[in-house]
Amino acid sequence: MEFNINKQFAAEAEVLKVLGHPIRLKIVAGLCTQECNVKHIWECLNLPQATVSQHLALLKHKGIIEGKREGVEVHYSVIHPLAKKIIAAL
Repeated sequence: MEFNINKQFAAEAEVLKVLGHPIRLKIVAGLCTQECNVKHIWECLNLPQATVSQHLALLKHKGIIEGKREGVEVHYSVIHPLAKKIIAAL
């Protein structure tokens, strides 16, 4: 028996997969409460800047967050409605 996976379920599963990493989950949870720049994020997480930047790049690539340039800094915020719902449910 073959069944067709709905595109919406596939997209939702992708968001769940991306948020399944503890660092990314923590980043998104923090960004749901306030917009932050990368320096603030890596200082809060006590992780190397390169590690945080890699996770931010993936979150941005998957459409979960966006970055807005303000002068020399980029401030990140959560834009994906499902990611916001998941964090709220947790």
